[in-house]
Amino acid sequence: MIKPFKINIPETELKEIYKKVKNYPWHEMPDDGGWEYGTNIDYMKEISNYWVKDFDWRKHEAEINNFSNFTTIVDDIKIHFIQEKGSGSNPTPLLLMHGWPGSVIEFLHIIEKLAHPEKFGGNEEDAFDVIVPSLPGFGFSGRPSRPIGPRKMADILNKLMFKNLNYKNYLAQGGDWGATIANWIGYDHSKHCKAIHINCLTMRHPDGPQSKEEENWQNKFNEDQIMQDGYRTQQATKPQTLSYSMIDSPVGVAAWIIEKMYSWSDLKDNNIETVYSKDTLLANIMVYIVTKTFNTASWIYYGRREEGGRFFPKDFKRIEIPTGIAVFPAEMSAWPPRSYVDRIFNVKQWTEMKSGGHFAAMEQPDLLIKDIVNFSKIVG
Repeated sequence: MIKPFKINIPETELKEIYKKVKNYPWHEMPDDGGWEYGTNIDYMKEISNYWVKDFDWRKHEAEINNFSNFTTIVDDIKIHFIQEKGSGSNPTPLLLMHGWPGSVIEFLHIIEKLAHPEKFGGNEEDAFDVIVPSLPGFGFSGRPSRPIGPRKMADILNKLMFKNLNYKNYLAQGGDWGATIANWIGYDHSKHCKAIHINCLTMRHPDGPQSKEEENWQNKFNEDQIMQDGYRTQQATKPQTLSYSMIDSPVGVAAWIIEKMYSWSDLKDNNIETVYSKDTLLANIMVYIVTKTFNTASWIYYGRREEGGRFFPKDFKRIEIPTGIAVFPAEMSAWPPRSYVDRIFNVKQWTEMKSGGHFAAMEQPDLLIKDIVNFSKIVG
């Protein structure tokens, strides 16, 4: 059963959040701070002041509610999703999947352009039925009884598309965890998913590098990730411990998320607001806070570890459904050489972008839209 859904966070809860932000006990950071030690304290004070005085959650709540929101049950988990039916007689079903620390907020400004391209100078025949779920344990979806990983989530979202929504086939797109889930959809569910489009690669071929160029990439990737592994290790091993500090600290959640938005994005002059407004940052952060899902959203890291980590199974066979690759230059999870990617995917489109980072839908929405549309034409 599919039920209409509307977000309406009680005013008392919002006031309590703002009160905690206002009363946060500010502490210290090293004098040579900047962003080297983590989220900059001066910026945190600045955005927290804005949060209390100027941020309007109701505006963003209304923006989400402006779309058709629904919930349905898949494998005993309540799944929230936005569904914007496309123009024309035969729009292509498109599953857009966020990652961590993202949410449906990532896609709000591209849904209309994908579903109704004729309103933005495009062609009606390029329209999509756009489906944007909150991942299990994230945002407005329910939580599993214990951690599950991206392969299980792929199974759940595939069922959402072909069982609950009755799409005979569809195109899946994602970055971050959304890309990982798309990989598993392509691997396990090619009967229903006709193609995948990804702007990040987190999975690894079980045979490892096969050339000096690929070895050099892997070594550099491992070196680059040393300073990124702190949050990942914590969330993949002891997420519950972290949750006790985060559940009662809106500022703590904001700092944890803003650090990634800063580090993983294609900024100008090291200024986070050259890419994101305070409103955009806080709207995404608030999704985690008002739904109290910081903890359960972290479980996907634990779940992936239990599923086997980054590597496909030892008996892996190449994903043969058409794959589109969008390479953004500031992607923190650096892409392997093309030879490595070709052993995993049947690549039909490879696009190297001039700008953009990890959060492609927010950083470079028009580039991402163009790439998805072009890929869909190739797939047919």
